[in-house]
Amino acid sequence: MRSALKEALSRAGHAVLTARDGEEGLRMFEERSPNIVISDVRMPRMNGLDLLRAVRVKNRETPFVIITAYASVDDAVTAMKDGATDYLLKPFSADTLDDLFHRVFDNGERVKAAVRPRPAEERGAGSKREIITSNEAMTRVVELARKVASSKSTALIHGESGTGKELLSRFIHENSDRANGPFVAVNCAALPETLLESELFGHEKGSFTGAIARKMGKFELADKGTILLDEITEMDPQLQAKLLRVLQEGEIDRVGGAHPTPVDVRVLATTNRDIKKAVAEGKFREDLYFRLNVIPLYLPPLRDRTGDIPILVSRFIDKFNRLMGKSVTGVNAEAMDALAKNQWKGNVRELENVMERAVLLASGETITLADLMMEPVAEMAEGAKATVGDEAMAGPDMTVAEMERKLILRTLDRSSGNRTKAAETLGVSIRTLRNKLNEYKISHGIDV
Repeated sequence: MRSALKEALSRAGHAVLTARDGEEGLRMFEERSPNIVISDVRMPRMNGLDLLRAVRVKNRETPFVIITAYASVDDAVTAMKDGATDYLLKPFSADTLDDLFHRVFDNGERVKAAVRPRPAEERGAGSKREIITSNEAMTRVVELARKVASSKSTALIHGESGTGKELLSRFIHENSDRANGPFVAVNCAALPETLLESELFGHEKGSFTGAIARKMGKFELADKGTILLDEITEMDPQLQAKLLRVLQEGEIDRVGGAHPTPVDVRVLATTNRDIKKAVAEGKFREDLYFRLNVIPLYLPPLRDRTGDIPILVSRFIDKFNRLMGKSVTGVNAEAMDALAKNQWKGNVRELENVMERAVLLASGETITLADLMMEPVAEMAEGAKATVGDEAMAGPDMTVAEMERKLILRTLDRSSGNRTKAAETLGVSIRTLRNKLNEYKISHGIDV
């Protein structure tokens, strides 16, 4: 992570210092006085929260960004109270990092040209996103998004997790007359209500314990640009009411503020849930739904546009070749067939993860089925049929995972616990079998 961050920031034109832990980071801070500190939370010797407190004793102005995971969102809350400027939720992209730098250093109180990221027009051709698809339904969505991009109307993007809702949001922003303004994304599901309000609308100094300075909210940071409210259905009802007022009046109220602040922001929102059902159940305000759903955009799941899989595979291979310094040229027929037949519950995001792993593992120029590490249960069952016999493997209420676990156990029994022999019988690699044993917490007296 440290190496990847250094690479991404260096490419954006920043001079980067790295430290292996908090103690080394604190020494470096004292010696070099950097313009910004980005720190993970969990580190040896001195963790990120202790480093934040030590830095704040020495300097209360230097921006300090915490990296945290969804599972440790409480750390983010603690960090904000202790004076962190912002935080990054894992996993995050280079675009998210770029947006963060704009948020931190576009604040008029802190502009420091030496660390400003280069604007999009200076990054060369191809900086504007294009969504490539051969699917008719997806093409209609992209064309509608392009058509409405220049308006200020709110848009609600519906789609399963991983279908590319944020990508479509950025596409809308970059094709609008606000493209030179900021794009600010907020994950409404990742933050508790108390922190989300401050993040959206900002707060005044002293408005609550730990508010050591005035903080601009995401709406102010997105002024003259676009704000994306990701997973909007997770927002608390009280905040929904405040958001409705922003959409109606075009102004926000900072936490602890005495006067409203006008903002000029284009609002985009996403949801992976049935929002009409949430409205019917009283979990989401109907008036807010109508305000957001002026332009509804529905992204189809990847399983409904399998014709796009070869296009996406090619794009991901190119991407990870560049990042990893590899020279993979394509996917063999067996691997492509497996990719086409997979259900892709995680959609494009899942496919991207599979291709990242495959490019990394590929030993030659062509990705094979073994490189994908995603052999389906059906192939295992076919490979094991001769040994396991015709006895029924699945009951009427058995899940696929349960069937797979049962198949693995029976094959291990028939092979006297020999993993290598069991893997051969199942038609999978020994590495895949080991992963499955770990996944299902199977302990078998084992001879490898």
